[in-house]
Amino acid sequence: MIHTSLPENFSVYLPILIPLVLLQFTLILVSVLDIVKQKQFKFGNRTLWILVSCLISIIGPILYFTFGKGEKE
Repeated sequence: MIHTSLPENFSVYLPILIPLVLLQFTLILVSVLDIVKQKQFKFGNRTLWILVSCLISIIGPILYFTFGKGEKE
């Protein structure tokens, strides 16, 4: 039988992992909400940016806000 469990020192990493996971989900949520509201994009389309934001962890939303978000009218 294969026994898979968390390492005994996993709790040492929690103070680092919890804020990173919260940051990741917050960035994804904010970027997807902005993508849905956005009418035009500098590059790409709505589907592309939703996929990039959701699948490329923390960097995806940063890419969207840097390169994809269109100008305000």
